[in-house]
Amino acid sequence: MTKRQFILFIIPSVIWGSTWYAIKFQLGYVDPMVSVSYRFILAGLVLFIISLATGKNMKFSLHEHFLMFLLGLSLFGLNYWFVYKAESALTSGVVAVIFSLIIFFNIIFNAIFLNGKIKKDVIIAALLGITGTAFLFENELNAFDLDKKDVIALLFCLGGLISASLGNIISAYKQKKNIPVFQSNAYSMLYGGVTMFLAALVSGKPVSFDFSASYSLSLLYLAIFGSIISFSIYLKLLGEIGPDRSAYITLISPAIAMIFSTLFENYRWNLFAFAGLAFLFAGNYFIMRFKTQKTVK
Repeated sequence: MTKRQFILFIIPSVIWGSTWYAIKFQLGYVDPMVSVSYRFILAGLVLFIISLATGKNMKFSLHEHFLMFLLGLSLFGLNYWFVYKAESALTSGVVAVIFSLIIFFNIIFNAIFLNGKIKKDVIIAALLGITGTAFLFENELNAFDLDKKDVIALLFCLGGLISASLGNIISAYKQKKNIPVFQSNAYSMLYGGVTMFLAALVSGKPVSFDFSASYSLSLLYLAIFGSIISFSIYLKLLGEIGPDRSAYITLISPAIAMIFSTLFENYRWNLFAFAGLAFLFAGNYFIMRFKTQKTVK
């Protein structure tokens, strides 16, 4: 991995590490499906305005729009709605552990849909990362008491990670077709956000808005940093190093989330948490040692 790719890897890791905390301020008064729609409609509109202001090409074929719609529905719609629903019943730690499995889904889907090779070092990194995440949230896993409500929440979480993984694969395929990330994200986020808003209306969800500072500021942060900046960088990186390796960001971000939890929620570190970090950074080594092959002219 080049120095530039390392920087691209770190930025969304840190930002998404903070969004685990920010999402908590979105839960409560406003229905999760509606909150997701607000987040990505806002992000999509900002991206669209920037694209037009900077003279970027915004004309795409019907087939390209269909791909952008699928990306929006999977990565910027269903994925986040499922996660928001899961976090309303489960602790963020349990959600993080389950979501860490996305790296295996990316490996499998990449092999099935994009003919990607299953690499030994990525498998090792995935196993180390998932083990590290489980150690990191050992207290929350021990306190987890499975009941009917939790089973439903777990299914939402599983649906979220499958949806997110398919979104990763769609983005990788889209970039192989030379569809630019920035402009396509503008459409995809709008498609995802509007679809979730219409789904909320059809399903009878109350459409409301929380004008409190905590909700409004966290929504703005999630739209600008957690969506526009992070996804623009992450999906660009995904196109360069593949869905399997780039997915390790989702394993690193919960560890960074614990740092924010230490600062704002008085999280107490123990031996399991430090062991978890060690496993995560060991797995990170196998991801980072990847070298971009130079094109032979």
